[in-house]
Amino acid sequence: MKYPSKSRTKPVVCLTIAGFDPSGGAGVIADVKTFSAFGCFAAGGVTSLTFQNTQGVFGAANQTAETVRRQVEPVLKDFSVAAVKTGMLPTREIIEETARLIGKEGLENIVVDPVVRSTSGFDLIDDKALRSLIETLFPLSDLITPNLAEAERIAGMKIEKERDFEAAARIMREFGARNILIKGGHRPGPERAEPGEKSKARDFLFRGRERLIFEAPFIETGSTHGTGCVLASAIAANLALGKDLAEAVEIAKKFVSQGIKNAPEIGLGHSPVGISFTIPRKD
Repeated sequence: MKYPSKSRTKPVVCLTIAGFDPSGGAGVIADVKTFSAFGCFAAGGVTSLTFQNTQGVFGAANQTAETVRRQVEPVLKDFSVAAVKTGMLPTREIIEETARLIGKEGLENIVVDPVVRSTSGFDLIDDKALRSLIETLFPLSDLITPNLAEAERIAGMKIEKERDFEAAARIMREFGARNILIKGGHRPGPERAEPGEKSKARDFLFRGRERLIFEAPFIETGSTHGTGCVLASAIAANLALGKDLAEAVEIAKKFVSQGIKNAPEIGLGHSPVGISFTIPRKD
């Protein structure tokens, strides 16, 4: 039997360092599916085994810094990694080890999703670990992607009006973050729609000192499990593919919106984003 010859095109490798969600809607599994959807080769290191489903997070068994290192280091020695997305980094030791690996290898296109609390209200990181995340990973990142609640906790302020987004971003820049995407997709905002018009979900990208606003119709849905993970990994994949930051964010936003619309009806709680058939294709 004659086998086809191997393709000589090297795949673009994206690495996720995040928690494991056994329901498959978030964390490493969602990141891997997203990287693959954009044609990238996915690699990953697990930071925590979480106990969750679509209804909530019920606990976690965190890895040690050593076990994270022993997962990730061989990958970095073997592959040329084009982008890294970090998600749940539950302890100071894991955060510091992740930062050390990124800095040692001089990795690029680092997207940090500062996961601090699940949608169901389960705290995924304590204040000491959050301080370490800010001090060690923010300066290495090309983009951080906090949602409103995460941005409020990081900046230590309430975000309600448009000027509050700018104030919070300014604080995060002072912490060393070069580019910040504050996600407003969990609720309509900040302006209400006029009568007869649909509300808009608005995300604010602060690229250095430049502000860009991404708007999309607010989708009333319970299918939001893993949206933050998918968005961050989609941005990382597109940065790895050579897109500039604003284009990568725009593509990722459309990807998540389509994923919400295509979400499978699965589970008794918040259904996960649909990933398999979401990439826009040109006719």
